[in-house]
Amino acid sequence: MVVAKIDNALRLTAVDDAAARLGIRRGLPLTSARAIHPDLKVVEADPAADQALLEAIADWCDRYTPFVAIEPPDGLLLDMSGGAHLFDGEEALIADITQAMARRGFTAAVALAGSIGAARALARYRPGTIVPAGTEAQAVAPLPAAALGLPADVAQAIRRAGLATVADLADRPRAIFSSRFGALVGTALDRLRGVGDVPLSPRRPPPCFRIGQRFAEPVADAAIIAATIAGLARDLGVHLERAGQGARRVEAAFFRSDGALTRLSADTSRPTRDAAVIARLLHERLEALADPLDPGFGFDLIRLAALVVEPLDTAAGAFGGGAEAERSFTALIDRLGARFGTRRIVRFLPGDTHVPEATALPVPAIDVGRAAVRLTPGATAAWQAMRGATEPPARPLRLFDPPHPIQAQPRPGLGSHPDGPPARFRWRRCLHEVVKAEGPERIALDWWRTAGRLPFRDYFRVEDEAGHRFWLFREGCDDPAGPESGGRRWFLHGLFG
Repeated sequence: MVVAKIDNALRLTAVDDAAARLGIRRGLPLTSARAIHPDLKVVEADPAADQALLEAIADWCDRYTPFVAIEPPDGLLLDMSGGAHLFDGEEALIADITQAMARRGFTAAVALAGSIGAARALARYRPGTIVPAGTEAQAVAPLPAAALGLPADVAQAIRRAGLATVADLADRPRAIFSSRFGALVGTALDRLRGVGDVPLSPRRPPPCFRIGQRFAEPVADAAIIAATIAGLARDLGVHLERAGQGARRVEAAFFRSDGALTRLSADTSRPTRDAAVIARLLHERLEALADPLDPGFGFDLIRLAALVVEPLDTAAGAFGGGAEAERSFTALIDRLGARFGTRRIVRFLPGDTHVPEATALPVPAIDVGRAAVRLTPGATAAWQAMRGATEPPARPLRLFDPPHPIQAQPRPGLGSHPDGPPARFRWRRCLHEVVKAEGPERIALDWWRTAGRLPFRDYFRVEDEAGHRFWLFREGCDDPAGPESGGRRWFLHGLFG
């Protein structure tokens, strides 16, 4: 038995069949239950563990449909519209679910109806029932009024009025209930009878395309698993081709015979329906697992799904010398992303700012092709100009972010706040004598970046006696004596060559 503290009393929240045969039921105070059977074995309720278990069972139910919703504390809703024939009909479907749950030690009450409200009520009060769509009103009429799922105070008032079944309430004028309870009872009746039913909200976004392979006997051989993935990738590619789509994210789901489920997903930098590419990416994901894929006693179902798709124009990129190079480059990005994680493989895009550390924006390479980060024709003009420059670069090859603070000594005789470069500076405990300098180049910071900092920087390109070139800046403001001057601190921002 499971007990929880409800209304300052320990009450039973779950009972087994043996206790039910003794007349012990849910909601009974523990003291009353012990009066019936003194040797009851009870455990304290653990809602978090119950929720985790319900999530695991919902994962397992993905083998039937991707449209699975959790109904706490102990229910699941599955939308099987148009899918029962895949399991040899509705009766076979209910039997399969019930028997599979029983093998795992669970008692499942299952019903099938054309509306969520009717299926929910029938599963709890007449399990095993199959109701054709449009006949919900007749099927739920003999159910107890508790099947409406009304609040406790409303349900108690209805019982005291002698209304025992759904039919008793449905036969009364709605005005009788609305005058006392508002629209609560009428809405519950409508939903139970299939009128004004609320749509099911799946716990996971349903895939755009899904292909699966069931096995008569669980499989654990790696070669069979790899061949299955390759075959599913080919079938998925056929469906994508018919729809004129390409996959941007694919997911493989491995259903073990003991109920465990493992999901692996892989992203692509461009839409694809190439079966070899999809299979290779999933193989990379399998190889990158910290813990190898454990088949246990074997997988009885493997599924492949396209979670994100985009239109695929086969003519685009088909001509031109750079097409093959572009495909090879994107394939490399996809494979690296599958092995190390897509967020770790980045490309740099030009930023619309003069602040040095913000002129190059790291973006996941796999996202560069998406509309949100797609480059405009003139976006890289500044970078192309720098690439073709023949003079020494104005910006260093290596940039420090954040800049390194340094100790700088001004040139003698230029005052306490010199405008020129330093005579020497100390960085990482080494003193560098400045022999050449260019600058200053003033860069104003973006106003939204100046919180706690000064509004501009004066940059200098300097060279020390050993020939090393540095990019230094002095942080300051127009009024050196102002409260924001902060003593004009010096920083090393980058290294040339």
